[in-house]
Amino acid sequence: MECHGTPMMKLQDRVAVITGAGGHLGCGIALRLAADGARIAVNDRSLQEGSKTLNLISAQGGQALACVADVTKTPDVNEMISQVKKQWGRIDILVNNAGGPRDALLVKMSDEDWDSVVDLNLKGSFICARAVAPHMIEQGGGRIINISSTAYTGKNIGQVNYASAKAGVVGLTRALGLELARYGITVNCVAPGLISTPKTRAYQKKILDRLIEAIPMRRMGEIADIANAVLFFTTDEARYITRQVLHVSGGVVDL
Repeated sequence: MECHGTPMMKLQDRVAVITGAGGHLGCGIALRLAADGARIAVNDRSLQEGSKTLNLISAQGGQALACVADVTKTPDVNEMISQVKKQWGRIDILVNNAGGPRDALLVKMSDEDWDSVVDLNLKGSFICARAVAPHMIEQGGGRIINISSTAYTGKNIGQVNYASAKAGVVGLTRALGLELARYGITVNCVAPGLISTPKTRAYQKKILDRLIEAIPMRRMGEIADIANAVLFFTTDEARYITRQVLHVSGGVVDL
């Protein structure tokens, strides 16, 4: 017996806010969720970068809204959430993807190196979660997915700030998941390992070879691997999963 027809899109008509969606990883997540029917609020600090993602979503037939905001600033985030609510009337999914490192050895790490990384990776996730939570509570549910990194285990030299911030994201995930579970809101975390991006592919060959050698699967992951993990946490199949950290790392588990 054969089945025909178009597969049902799992996120049809749901609204997702994705921070840092102008970057390579954020763009990949946005495109994946849009392909499954979600309407995407594309956040970035740069209109130029965010517009690239918005145009790609539109080109594949999806709906998207550009939201220029600095996630470390509460007024910016509150204005962004108001913009999304005005456009689509609801917010079902928040992906706290905005982040990045600023590496330096401890003795050479400035206050600015520390503050900028902690603010972007951890404080930004807190501010965005705080802004969307009342709307999700009012709706009777929602999904928050935080992007951490396997760096939270403290396995890399020169990343005291980044490891601390990403470990904080894990703690944030577990604390928020406990607090919001009663409202039908799940909070989960995806921790990427070494992922193939223009930045990682530009590493010196000997450095890249050494990093790949430490991965049990002996290869880098793809942006699609992270996007698929995020998608899973947004779907009904994950409705009873919360406060979890999923390593997408080719088998690297360094706890």
